[in-house]
Amino acid sequence: MAESTRSLRAEDLDRVMEIERLSFSMPWSREAMEQELHNPTARYQVLEADGQVQAYAGAWLVIDEGHVTNVAVHPDARRRGYGRAVLRALIRQLMDLGVTYMTLEVRVSNEAAISLYKQLGFKRAGSRKGYYEDDREDAYIFVSDRLENAFLTRYRPVKAENFRPQNGEIM
Repeated sequence: MAESTRSLRAEDLDRVMEIERLSFSMPWSREAMEQELHNPTARYQVLEADGQVQAYAGAWLVIDEGHVTNVAVHPDARRRGYGRAVLRALIRQLMDLGVTYMTLEVRVSNEAAISLYKQLGFKRAGSRKGYYEDDREDAYIFVSDRLENAFLTRYRPVKAENFRPQNGEIM
């Protein structure tokens, strides 16, 4: 079965929460994720493969900036390019909404995520000491180049239908 990306739907939450718990030492609560479904500044994309959600990525809209809140891939589906694909879908969705820059924080020890962000054109812009509450690990701050320049020149366009809400989808 081919992979596809689309906006997060309420019925995806069980699987998204499973991925969240398996991916992070401080996972978001279900209540927090449910609130994101109704947050007018939040946008989430999921990637489906093999009949179920395998990855998701989310961001908050802040004027013309997108702030990546979370990106996760189910452990059994890692190293297949799903993280890159779902993050690209999210970036494209945000670009369609007028976002021109993106920011994010990432654990300094998360080499896989750092590599992915660099491949997508993000650059390290600083750090936050003791950012993560569970172990006080530092975070790197990453920012994108202007998206319409950096992103569109690196990747072929993604089909627009992946970024339009369909029946029952939450943008």
